[in-house]
Amino acid sequence: MRRVAVKKGLIITVRKVLSEDINGIMEYMKVIGGESDNLTFGAGEWDVSFENELTFIENINTETSVMLVAVANGEIAGSASFSAGGRSRTQHVGELGITVRKSYWNLGVGSVLLEEIITWAMSTNIIRKINLRVRTDNINAIKLYRKYGFKEEGNLSRDFCINGIFFDSMTMGLKID
Repeated sequence: MRRVAVKKGLIITVRKVLSEDINGIMEYMKVIGGESDNLTFGAGEWDVSFENELTFIENINTETSVMLVAVANGEIAGSASFSAGGRSRTQHVGELGITVRKSYWNLGVGSVLLEEIITWAMSTNIIRKINLRVRTDNINAIKLYRKYGFKEEGNLSRDFCINGIFFDSMTMGLKID
């Protein structure tokens, strides 16, 4: 657990998700789906059951997978998750996802979560690469990832379809050596 002061004097606590966070996580996921078109789901599309999400939370924190939450003002301000492959040939690499509640955008919450994931990955002595996918027009996120050393590895055309409009995404990666 780490307490961090971010912009505008906001104090956030970053820690691994706990099963006790289930209600907050369920509410958070429903909210963020309606706040951004940069996610793989939109408003009203978070359809994971309470039981399935609880099982996910109870099993995510392993030596090659983790989920972190950033808590501010008694609510979940952001989350980050990383899941590596389950077999010996792919356990060294996995996919990163970061989300931040709109009321906490541009305050540094995403940066703190990203730093924590990178630090965690380095500490595992297993994870050697972090992959992510980001919409090509999500300039702020791309700048953040580049700031932390992520490199562009390719583009996926028509990766998102929102209201009948297609958007491309970029794959980015960070080698952990």
